[in-house]
Amino acid sequence: GDTDVSMLAGGVLVLPVLAFITSFVFWPGALLKAYNWYWRRRLGLVVRYSHSGSYRFCYSSRGTPGGATPSMLLLHGFSATKDMWLPVVKHIPRNQHVVCVDMPGHEGTSRTCAEDYSIQGQVGRIHQFVQSIGLDKRPFHLVGTSMGGNVAGVYAACYPAHLSSVSLLCPAGKFNSEFIIRLREMEKSQEEEEAIPLIPTTPQELENMLRLCCHTSLNLPRQVQGLLDNRIPNNDFYREVFMEIVGEKSRHSLQENLPLITAPLQVIWGKEDQVLDVSGAAVLQAALPGCQVELLDNCGHSVALERPRKVANLIMDFLSAQEVTGEDAKKHS
Repeated sequence: GDTDVSMLAGGVLVLPVLAFITSFVFWPGALLKAYNWYWRRRLGLVVRYSHSGSYRFCYSSRGTPGGATPSMLLLHGFSATKDMWLPVVKHIPRNQHVVCVDMPGHEGTSRTCAEDYSIQGQVGRIHQFVQSIGLDKRPFHLVGTSMGGNVAGVYAACYPAHLSSVSLLCPAGKFNSEFIIRLREMEKSQEEEEAIPLIPTTPQELENMLRLCCHTSLNLPRQVQGLLDNRIPNNDFYREVFMEIVGEKSRHSLQENLPLITAPLQVIWGKEDQVLDVSGAAVLQAALPGCQVELLDNCGHSVALERPRKVANLIMDFLSAQEVTGEDAKKHS
């Protein structure tokens, strides 16, 4: 009879829902991914792919180029993904064209070999990405944090014609901090197996990493296991990238390229940064006296996570200021 059919239909429906719920209990990593998916949808970001030959880039974007302000490309840090920028994008006006890309080998972007992971290698790949989506048709604003900040700075030196302006958030480079000094010592002892603080393998190590990166403690007991589950399969890749970016060639790349940066530059740094010391901001300012430096109180290395609204506002204000300066220059010429 009809009841059997509806019972059966009900049962069939209950099973996937049940499977869906239990999967979250056992796989918190999946929950984290679902949360990001939901957040992207709410913010109107669409995930897309572009190609350069057989190389694939994964990115999320919102809005269209050619608005009142230049397009904005955001480069995330070591072992993060494009979703790192979600808290910042939340505070960026809807009409601003925003593009967040997965850096080489990270998340949805092709994982190839070490030469793509050096800073110069990443700059080359990001250049291909920019061409693949036609972002080079008009000058755009480039934002990068940590490793992504190093890449953004070198990109600005290599492709000045592409950029309207640049924001570097605590960019990696040859700026000393206790953390970097400790890495030096690890490198000297050449103990590959020694735990790298940014590549955790246990919940405790992950909590230590979060403590190292964030000045204000994030209360994430539940998410820790999920974050760890999503990271562990990538740890060998992270080690490979890490060895490249702390290597001799990459380590000096930003400092060597600073004199070549001509685009208006904004530097944002947390005063309590334990990974890359805030003194790096003074190094940048000494090399590029015209740059605008913003130091954030009670903020650590994960600026975008700790101060998303502040970061979004600083970047948007900087963009508006560039537009005004540009208009004035046009009037006077």
